[in-house]
Amino acid sequence: MNKRLLFRAGTAIVALLGAAATAWFLSLPPTADAATPQSVPAAERTAALGALKPVEGRRPLIAVIGINDATEITDYLMTYGILRRANVADVVLLSTQPGPVKLFPALKVEAQATIAQFDRQHIAGADYVIVPQMSRADDPAVMKWLNAQSAKGAKIIGVCAGARIVAAAGLLDGKQATTHWYYLDEMLGNHPSIRYIPDRRLVVDGGVTTTTGITASMPMMLTLIEAIAGQEKATAVARDLGVATWDARHASSAFRLTRPFVLAVVGNRARFWKHEQLGIRLRPGMDEVSLALVADAWSRTYRSNALTFADSAAAVPSKNGIGIIPDRLAADAPNQRLPHSAVDRPPALALDQALGQIGARYGRQTERLVAMQLEYPRP
Repeated sequence: MNKRLLFRAGTAIVALLGAAATAWFLSLPPTADAATPQSVPAAERTAALGALKPVEGRRPLIAVIGINDATEITDYLMTYGILRRANVADVVLLSTQPGPVKLFPALKVEAQATIAQFDRQHIAGADYVIVPQMSRADDPAVMKWLNAQSAKGAKIIGVCAGARIVAAAGLLDGKQATTHWYYLDEMLGNHPSIRYIPDRRLVVDGGVTTTTGITASMPMMLTLIEAIAGQEKATAVARDLGVATWDARHASSAFRLTRPFVLAVVGNRARFWKHEQLGIRLRPGMDEVSLALVADAWSRTYRSNALTFADSAAAVPSKNGIGIIPDRLAADAPNQRLPHSAVDRPPALALDQALGQIGARYGRQTERLVAMQLEYPRP
């Protein structure tokens, strides 16, 4: 419960004044481990690729589901954008209801279909269903749809804290899994039969796959591409993303709640008068993956948030055809604006650049704060 208090406006500062909260704070480690991730055995990697292989003889169909009022930006857009640039499957971005999908902590987009429309078009269901983090784990429409897709044979992939949603649907009972470090205790507490596997960015158990934090979507999608179309195709896509490797290695102990993390959140929240809004101009053909990563990073500093703007209120099509709805018109855009170069680089390089700029603007502690939230391995 103390961790939840941390992220509610103002309550962390008050809580730290109490004796119980002070004891909790002092019980936190002074730093996370600087552990080196160990290599993944070849047999384990081969087994994971085998479990993710599609049915032979047809082009796979992949559905990415989100709820309209709050779905995590990078989980939703990065998975879609990476798979679309690979062109090894048909990929559909879904919402539970008609209308735009509000992403957090930034952006608003148009889904390509509702789950009801998808079901009418694809009676046999999807081959793969990707489940992002959402604001709530037990949305009834999501629970019902995930179970129906699983029953039809879809392989379910819970990215980041989307694992807790897969767990809430009962699809992780008795299985090995992982999730974002911040939600791990909650997931295991609510579903004690889950067997947590540390030191892996992705865990495959039969027809269900889960990943660690937000940036794990990148190695997960590259692994899925490799399972569908082979290593050569995955290597080409990785090169386009600016990624050198994409295996499952991960140092879990490097990501945990620490005293510096808490102090950075509280300190940055306390500087509310210095909170900035940073504008990103939407342009047709923008890489939705780079845009998502940059907007996500700048909106997790507790000092700033990213807002999009354009010359009209019409949705602006991304590189892979997603309509991105501007937050504001250009005339009302924030005075502080990120340059075009912030989102014009390959995704992994755009994220590294954003983190470096966050460190230069707000300090290294805030840079580390953002990287920790993204569960992004960084020197």
